[in-house]
Amino acid sequence: MSITAEKKQELIKEHAQNDGDTGSPEVQVAILTERIRNLTDHFKGHHKDNHSRRGLLMMVNKRRSLLAYLKKMDVERYNALIQKLGLRK
Repeated sequence: MSITAEKKQELIKEHAQNDGDTGSPEVQVAILTERIRNLTDHFKGHHKDNHSRRGLLMMVNKRRSLLAYLKKMDVERYNALIQKLGLRK
């Protein structure tokens, strides 16, 4: 259900603005997107797992607020991230 440390480092390296960047909105959204996709797959076999569903909803809301912040600050970076992750606008 959770992502491995190697996968997380790979996502950080791919989306970081510079070395050591783990807090930029791009990195946070990329990690949240991976966790959301993993949980979505989990629910295909465990549709009654409501405790994890609450966590999923919190992650989706956190990602939405980070994307709104990024869109407000820098539309080009927002559009590039949406395109890269394959998310809807």
